[in-house]
Amino acid sequence: MFENMHNHEKYLSKYACKDSDAICFRDYQEDFRTTFFRDIDRIIYSLSFVRYSDKTQVFSFKQNDHLTKRMIHVLYVSKIARTIGRSLGLNEDLIEAAALGHDLGHTPFGHVGEEIINEISLNNNEGYFNHNIHSVRLLMYIENYGKGQNISLQTLDAIMCHNGEFAKELYIPVNKNKDIFLQEYKSAYENKENIKKFKPMTLEGCVVRISDLIAYLGRDIEDARRMNLIDFSNIPDSIKNNLGSSNREIVNTIVLDIIKNSKDKNYIKLSPNVYKAIVDLKKFNYENIYYKAYTKEEKDKLKLMLNTLFNKYLNDLINNNKESNIIKSYLSNMSKEYVDNSSNARIVIDYIAGMTDDYVLREYNNYLKNKHNKKE
Repeated sequence: MFENMHNHEKYLSKYACKDSDAICFRDYQEDFRTTFFRDIDRIIYSLSFVRYSDKTQVFSFKQNDHLTKRMIHVLYVSKIARTIGRSLGLNEDLIEAAALGHDLGHTPFGHVGEEIINEISLNNNEGYFNHNIHSVRLLMYIENYGKGQNISLQTLDAIMCHNGEFAKELYIPVNKNKDIFLQEYKSAYENKENIKKFKPMTLEGCVVRISDLIAYLGRDIEDARRMNLIDFSNIPDSIKNNLGSSNREIVNTIVLDIIKNSKDKNYIKLSPNVYKAIVDLKKFNYENIYYKAYTKEEKDKLKLMLNTLFNKYLNDLINNNKESNIIKSYLSNMSKEYVDNSSNARIVIDYIAGMTDDYVLREYNNYLKNKHNKKE
């Protein structure tokens, strides 16, 4: 049993992260699983992972069962990253763990929700809020009822550095230890520019980072087509000539380009033409999809809802309102260590950031209902 679990190491590239390289923050009782395989188990059985299924990818408030939810995006990233990883002889267990965990910290209502919570966080002196940093916080300090999960440094680092918003032509891993990782993690709360500088410590982390981008570029266009915003025919020929005219072609082109340019190398590389087309397609998506995914009225409504809930929960904590869900359903289950090391504002941010889209709507509607009943 043990040998079968470890057999894959003999097929790994000399540049791959070996199972024996895994670094954990706490001691644990070993079993037949490798450390990175155990990371996968702890991530997929986490409560945060369950909530992927009702969190926005791009479009909210739309009645279409075929629009991508956060869960689907995460599975696409995992599949694309493992395809690249296997072709390059990298550690697929580390890749899968990082891919499945990379968006755990995403807020309800996607990047619009993230922008609003970031503003709330800054207004309450809790620093900048970034979903990749919050993914790390979830795994280290919030999951397992405030005790955290003992996830490896390499997996946490790949999650922290995954941000697919920042495309690069060349991804070169950098050496890190626990102290460097924690220093980077803390610095993200202090300066909004810091996350742009983060680089993964493993090739596997580099693969997950570029796979995040590959997974959403073409798929978001498919969703936009379902919403009658744009079609692949609207993409400029200069992009289509280099990447393709469908999500399938885009994914295939970029994956093959990476494999061709990165085989037996200590870096992940894109060819200049493909890289430029990716940058251009990303810009095209922002102008034609992401900036139009929400109306001004929808954004204003979301801002009102999330700010209202934040103020309500903060007041509930200050007044120890034990009937409030933030105490009854959340805080009462958390460890003393979590409570002692978190301000009231941070606790509320953690709670709201972890909500699904539907839960935000239910809580807000309940708030309005109770407010109306009190007036009567």
